[in-house]
Amino acid sequence: MTDNYHYDYIIIGNGLAGLQLALRLNSDSFFKHKRIALIDPSEKKTNDKTWSFWETKPSQWQSIINKSWYKASIYTTRKNIDLKLKPYSYQSIRSIDFYNYAKSKLSQNNNIHFILEHVLSVKETNKTTVKTDKKSYTANHVFDSRIAQDYYKSIKDYTNIVQHFKGWVIKTKNDIFDENSMTMMDYRLKDGNQTTFTYVLPFSKNEALIEFTYFTENVVNESIYDNYIKKYISDFLKIKSYEVIETEMGQIPMTNYPFEKFNSNNVTKIGTGGGWVKGSTGYSFKNTEKKVNIIINNLKLNQVPSKNLFKKRYKFYDSIFLKVLKDENNKGEWIFQQFYSKNSIQTMFRFLDEESSIYEELQIMWSLFSWSFVKAFFKTLQK
Repeated sequence: MTDNYHYDYIIIGNGLAGLQLALRLNSDSFFKHKRIALIDPSEKKTNDKTWSFWETKPSQWQSIINKSWYKASIYTTRKNIDLKLKPYSYQSIRSIDFYNYAKSKLSQNNNIHFILEHVLSVKETNKTTVKTDKKSYTANHVFDSRIAQDYYKSIKDYTNIVQHFKGWVIKTKNDIFDENSMTMMDYRLKDGNQTTFTYVLPFSKNEALIEFTYFTENVVNESIYDNYIKKYISDFLKIKSYEVIETEMGQIPMTNYPFEKFNSNNVTKIGTGGGWVKGSTGYSFKNTEKKVNIIINNLKLNQVPSKNLFKKRYKFYDSIFLKVLKDENNKGEWIFQQFYSKNSIQTMFRFLDEESSIYEELQIMWSLFSWSFVKAFFKTLQK
């Protein structure tokens, strides 16, 4: 007799990591007889964020890519840096399109079950038990995207920056934007000496996402983002008349906190709660795709799913970068100016994708050589 409350795999959270993992399980015949539950209190019916990433070849997400760019710009108070991205393209996906795509694919599999409940706890016994606000379920393995409470309790023991932002999607009456080029970072509008920049994704000649972003320890009131977005639109884009058709807000931890310490034989932390967000940049889409592929391969080899999820040297690089940004937050503009003016964008993309050579990494480190990084290097070594 089948236990309707037992699953081979339970995925907690229908966000980027949970749904990417479910899609990979669903597409691999190795798992065709596995019972899988996705537990989340939300039906994911709103466009709550925009994911961006870069690739050199057609993406598996091609059908839901909202827009692609082959040119980008970075503006600082000292110089403008024009970037030709090929063979890469910079791509964006609206979260609602991703949610709808994933739910459409997964709902065709009778072995995959969506459960609209709030998870209260996960306990490891012979069969790991997931308790929700309505029922209890068991699983052979649980993939949990929730951030552990220990993170909030011990946050001061680690280097921690928050990437926090608000964005407006605006529509203009006239053709304003160059839809073939996006603004990766514009540092000309600042909030004091903090690391802040504006990000512009033009979806068409008269529609674009304008986002004001902080890399700081503390967040700000929502009205602060609005004021800077308004100022950027009027003073830098020179737009007088426009309509705000969508907004989005977010907070992304950029940290060297060891989320992976919560992984076990029966529970794997995923997504933000698993430390999958790139510590130095906050990018997560492609990072998630890579880690999901590692998990799938580990499962097929009957190994612990979290085996070899992280590369130590890149975690070390991220720790150094974060240490400088925390101790000297005003250095952010200089850091990114050096990154992209002293190294090719293709080298930087390989580095951020954790696919660079040691030689390329030494070049990048040399371009950032300063007393700030020397201090951060030795402080990181001591931990």
